[in-house]
Amino acid sequence: MDAVDTTMEKLRAQCLSRGASGIQGVARFFRRLDRDGSHSLDVGELQRGLAELGLVLDAAETEGVCRRWDRDGSGTLDLEEFLRALRPPMSQAREAVIAAAFAKLDRSGDGVVTVDDLRGVYSGRAHPKVRSGEWTEEQVLRRFLDNFDSSEKDGQVGACILRSLAHTFRRPQPPVCPQVTLAEFQDYYSGVSASMDTDEEFVAMMTSAWRL
Repeated sequence: MDAVDTTMEKLRAQCLSRGASGIQGVARFFRRLDRDGSHSLDVGELQRGLAELGLVLDAAETEGVCRRWDRDGSGTLDLEEFLRALRPPMSQAREAVIAAAFAKLDRSGDGVVTVDDLRGVYSGRAHPKVRSGEWTEEQVLRRFLDNFDSSEKDGQVGACILRSLAHTFRRPQPPVCPQVTLAEFQDYYSGVSASMDTDEEFVAMMTSAWRL
């Protein structure tokens, strides 16, 4: 393990300390930071982003991370490669069942599903807190969807509701609801995976949740 690998382990541990959705939250933040759609960040953007998130790396560690994923010598890191490396390692069995769940949702095959698609399929019946009686299935569903429906967190305040209200004032348009990509789905479940010891347990949870 080299210095950059050690740095990534340190960064990953800080993300996971924030819960199962910690990796996903960091990934979402950095994708938003890529305002020009270049799918890259320079060392300054990475440093500022980490600081804003309260994640601690020193200057040498940040520069090392940028160099590792600077594939073309441009001085910027490839954002998606960096975020993939940030995810906790998963076995092929876990990656396969995550892909199978997403494929079930992505009927068009375009790599994007809506939060409404998730709502229509997800089952929280096997969730430990439902089994214990601490939460209802509806509470589990809402907690799950909150990880992906970031409209209020983004300051867009109910994008679906506002789009629906537009029917009153102009030509009707279908409401536009938040979308989820395969990468975001993988980000979330990589964090969940880190808290589950065996492949069998993880695969059983995914099979129940997505009725595979």
